[in-house]
Amino acid sequence: MILKGKKIVIMGVRNKWSIAWGATQAAYNQGAEVICTCAEDSYEKVKELLQELPGTSLYVCNNVSVDEDIDNCLEEIKKEHGKIDGLLHAIAHANTQDLRNDFINTTRDGYAHAQDVSCYSLIAILRMSKEKEMLNEGASIVAYTYFGSEKAIEGYNVMGVAKAALEASIRYLAVDLGKINCRINAISAGPIKTLSAKGIKDFGSILDVVEQKSPLHRNVTTKEVGDATAFLFSNMSDAITGEVIHVDNGFSIIGT
Repeated sequence: MILKGKKIVIMGVRNKWSIAWGATQAAYNQGAEVICTCAEDSYEKVKELLQELPGTSLYVCNNVSVDEDIDNCLEEIKKEHGKIDGLLHAIAHANTQDLRNDFINTTRDGYAHAQDVSCYSLIAILRMSKEKEMLNEGASIVAYTYFGSEKAIEGYNVMGVAKAALEASIRYLAVDLGKINCRINAISAGPIKTLSAKGIKDFGSILDVVEQKSPLHRNVTTKEVGDATAFLFSNMSDAITGEVIHVDNGFSIIGT
């Protein structure tokens, strides 16, 4: 068990199809004490899910666009669990119309919303965690991103731009967190059928292309992404920071 004795916070669990749920299961199976957060409207559903993993905890972080909501959530976790050894940021959102319309028609408010929730929330969470001295020495942070940050993927639009900002933020955060001997990396997961994916136009065709063209000719699973996340939380990845690691069956290396 590569995470035995570690306390891991998983932020952004929504349901049994979410990638964060795969990470929750992987961390638990690798011996971690798992602490989850979710939005208030997902609380009962996630609470029921966590019954499968005895000993896990659940807290509400309702709106990551509000500093007070983040602060209250982290304060509760610190009060009951003390310092943590890892944190997953699996939080993103964009308005449906800004995903389905041409990118040039993205609204100013929609752009700001996608950046705030999908990118800036990571910075805010880590700043507050550092201020509260919640991060154990050697703590590892992981965030989720997608290939749409690197290439123009039809239907991803403003979220692709937000994920690009997230990846750049991770490089700068790696420098800052390195000063306290903590690490941060991103996993660029291949497309997975999640609740969020329903907002992407013709999402099924993206899955078909990956299956056809990726070197392994299949789509990635939440378990596979979760296992990679557990590795990044573990001491086995101690020399890795500031990286974006593709877990996509090799699709990102293909030129056409």
